[in-house]
Amino acid sequence: MQELRDAGVMLRLIYEAMKKKNIDTKAVFNRLGIDENYVYTEQLRTPHSAQMYFWQALEDVAGDPDVGLHLGQLLPAYKGQVLEYLFLSSPTFGEGLRRAQNYQRLLSDAANTDFFIEGEEACMVLDAASDDVRRLRHFNECFVLGLITFFRSITDDTFAPSRIEFEHERSDGQDHVREVLGCDVVFGAEENRLYFPVGMLSHASPHAEPELLDLHERFASEQVARLEKKDIVGQVERIVAELLDSGEVTLDAVAERLGIKPRTLRTRLTEAETSFNQVLADFRYRLARQLLATTDESIDEIVYLTGFSEPSTFYRAFKRWSAMTPIEYRKTAQGKDAMVDAM
Repeated sequence: MQELRDAGVMLRLIYEAMKKKNIDTKAVFNRLGIDENYVYTEQLRTPHSAQMYFWQALEDVAGDPDVGLHLGQLLPAYKGQVLEYLFLSSPTFGEGLRRAQNYQRLLSDAANTDFFIEGEEACMVLDAASDDVRRLRHFNECFVLGLITFFRSITDDTFAPSRIEFEHERSDGQDHVREVLGCDVVFGAEENRLYFPVGMLSHASPHAEPELLDLHERFASEQVARLEKKDIVGQVERIVAELLDSGEVTLDAVAERLGIKPRTLRTRLTEAETSFNQVLADFRYRLARQLLATTDESIDEIVYLTGFSEPSTFYRAFKRWSAMTPIEYRKTAQGKDAMVDAM
C-alpha cells in the first residue's frame, strides 16, 4: 500500500501559527524527534499518519485542549501555490473549485474532496484525511479554519460558511467552536462537510485570465505527474521492508516482485530523481532510527532487522548517515515521541 503524504506547505502554515501563539516550537519538534528546520525542507511531503503524533505533541506542549481550533484562527492564508493561482485565474469561485478538484494531490495524497449543490446551499465533503486522521479533532478544526481563510482571501473576504459538520465528537466547548467558526456546527456527523450559499459559486474572480489559467493548469498537471513518478519509491520501500529479513534485497529481486524488468525499475527511479541504492539506504536509516528511538531492541537485533550482514557494517553506515554511533543516537533520541518516517 502506498504511503500517504501531505504537502509540506500545510506544516509550514501551522508552524507560522505556532509562532504567533508563542508555542515552544523547539519543544514540539524535539518531542517528534526532528529539528524544526525540517519545516523548510525543499519539496517537503510529510507522512499523513504522522498527523496523530504531531497534534498530540502540540496539545501536550501548548497545554491547550483546543490547540487545533486556536491555531486555525492564526493560520496565514494559503498563498503562492499553484492551487491558489488556479482559483484566481478561473472566471468564478465555482470554476476554481472544480479545477482544484483535479489537483487535490498537490495538497495531500489522502485528499478526495468533492462538492455538490443541495437546494440553496453548496456543500464540500472534506474527505481530506485517512480514516483515523479525519476523526482527529485538532486536525479537522484547524483544517476547516485554514480552508475558510483561504476561500476568503480569494473572494475579497466575501466567503462565509453557513454550516459545518464534523465527524469527531466533542464533550464540551461546542459553543466556543461555533463562535470561532461563525456558523452552525454539528458534531458526530457521518462526514466532514462545509456548507455555504450556492450563490458563492458564481462569485467572479477579478484576476480571471484565460491564458494564465491554461498556464497554471499545465503547471499543476506537471506537478501531479512528478508526484506520480515518485510513487515508485513507495512501492520499492514496501517490497524492501518485506525482503529485508531474507537478505535478498537487490534491484533484481524488487523488480521481480513489481513484475517489471530491472532496467525499467532503474529508469523509473532515475525519473523520480533517486536510485535503488539511495532508496534502500534511506529506508534502512529511517528504520534504524525508529528502532533505536522507540524500542529496546539490542543493536545486534537491529543489525538483523535492517538487513545488514554484520554489526561493523551497520555501525559504519549509521555513523556515515547521522554522524553519530547507534548508541549515541539512542541516548539522544529515546524518550522522545519520534514521528515515524517523518525525516
